[in-house]
Amino acid sequence: MNIRGRNKISAEFNMSSMTDIVFLLLIFFMVAITTMTTTNALDLVLPTSEGKTDEIETVSVSIDEQSMYYIDKDKFESENLEEGLKAKLINQEEPNLVLHVAKGVPIEDAVLVMDIAYRNNYKIVLAVEPK
Repeated sequence: MNIRGRNKISAEFNMSSMTDIVFLLLIFFMVAITTMTTTNALDLVLPTSEGKTDEIETVSVSIDEQSMYYIDKDKFESENLEEGLKAKLINQEEPNLVLHVAKGVPIEDAVLVMDIAYRNNYKIVLAVEPK
């Protein structure tokens, strides 16, 4: 009498299905990453022109190392800064400020000028040195 069964179970592991899954995941992530990294900006070559740009009239606000405020070259106290800016920019349709802040000045001093510009709807630009 033969007690052993005819069905023998193989102890081998087949890797072909595992490699298919790995390659499908690889392709999925490659496609997903390329579609997620696109930018909204277009790479355009813009035309050149010999025309002149509009000259925008700006007022310079400077803060030195001692936290002294200057409108153009006139010295102002922090309490009188807003009135000085209003008087300087009263005749301009689109008032523009350029803020020059010395290195090491507390950020609160610059925020004071930015707050004045925000309250009075002035456009403000922070001036920096090129590298």
